[in-house]
Amino acid sequence: MHKYLPHTKHDIEHMLETIGVKHIDDLTSHIPKSLKFNKPYGIPNQLSDLELTKELIELSSKNKRLTIFRGFGAYDVYTPSIVKSLTSRQEFLTSYTPYQPEVSQGTLQYIFEFQSMICEITGMDITNASMYDGPTATAEAMFMALAETKRKKVLLSETLHPRTIEIIKTYGTYRDVDFVMVPELHGVTHLSELKHLVTDAAAFIVQNPNKYGHIENLDGVANLLHENNALFILNQNPQSLALLKTPEAYGVDIATGDLQSLGMPLSFGGAYAGYLATTKKLIRKMPGRICGVTTDVDGKRAFVLTLQAREQHIRRAKANSNICSNQSLMALSVAIYLSSLGKQGFIDIAQLSLNGASYLKHELLKLPLFKDPFKRPHLNEFTLKYEGNTKSLDDYLVENGFLGPVDLGNGLLTFAVTEKRSKQEIDSFVKVIGNFK
Repeated sequence: MHKYLPHTKHDIEHMLETIGVKHIDDLTSHIPKSLKFNKPYGIPNQLSDLELTKELIELSSKNKRLTIFRGFGAYDVYTPSIVKSLTSRQEFLTSYTPYQPEVSQGTLQYIFEFQSMICEITGMDITNASMYDGPTATAEAMFMALAETKRKKVLLSETLHPRTIEIIKTYGTYRDVDFVMVPELHGVTHLSELKHLVTDAAAFIVQNPNKYGHIENLDGVANLLHENNALFILNQNPQSLALLKTPEAYGVDIATGDLQSLGMPLSFGGAYAGYLATTKKLIRKMPGRICGVTTDVDGKRAFVLTLQAREQHIRRAKANSNICSNQSLMALSVAIYLSSLGKQGFIDIAQLSLNGASYLKHELLKLPLFKDPFKRPHLNEFTLKYEGNTKSLDDYLVENGFLGPVDLGNGLLTFAVTEKRSKQEIDSFVKVIGNFK
């Protein structure tokens, strides 16, 4: 028997007889024939190493490389070579959740360092050892608010990323959460309306910069929410923390976001990682792993997983979350990235993105078909009104080697610039758009 085909013909016949089925195809007889794929799979015969290499090179040559000016939650950022080099080491790349954690001092140390860095850039008291991604981290923050306040009403800003809203609502489907949208006004959250909606709310969730790329002015929001015993949850792109106020400065209770902009390649949507940081008051409501530092019996520094014997392990009926871990390899990637940049480098990267976006916006507004309907401050993303056919423009840009802006509908296009985009690339992009008929 081949090690990957453990069942003999006799085994299969015995199993089918036990469940009262004559043929293995009978197991899928309820599926309509129109949905079944009955053609050859097109998988070639086995190839030698050299033949396979040539085959893959030929396939890859069909890809079209595009210069990216699209973001909307996933950004074409630079990954320093040191990140790939170190995370590819076998002790990291093959590591799994440390179920006997005290043995895995190296893993625990980098988790601890990651936590320390997230706390430093957010200003929050405590964070866990990373989440799956930003949107699910925000949904988990909502669960924390529901558990803390014992309320069911959650306020969502309309300027949240639409996919984040969908994921939060999916999480809340079977928790009977009452979602109420806080309207937007001129590209930012209509905070005056928040005052009329906050009564009996568990939390208010907002994003900064928001889906348009605009910077939200959140001064005074925390006081309003806390006066009504509601929690303040802020989803923020971590790269923006180099230049904007921290969640702690705004009085945020739970800070979340997606860490992809900190050196993670796009990778067809993952794997990424999210962060969730909070105050000491809410530490026991927080899901996932938390690594602490202590001393062993010999007085030496030691790292341990802490606050672990709680609901998701022993009192499952009272569990606030079933998340126990995520791929901490991505947390290691973030820790190496931030370490390689240093404090000033972290600021410089964000400033490069801001400078590039400001230059692109300035050049686009010279073209007759673009208008700025909002006139709001932004960082690396901004939204303009386009008077032409947005679908035709997008197709034209792809034909000319560019992945253009996100189409929000009604002629609104959101552009993104990262530290990877040079002035020459921006000028070429604007020139191509200017030549579009």
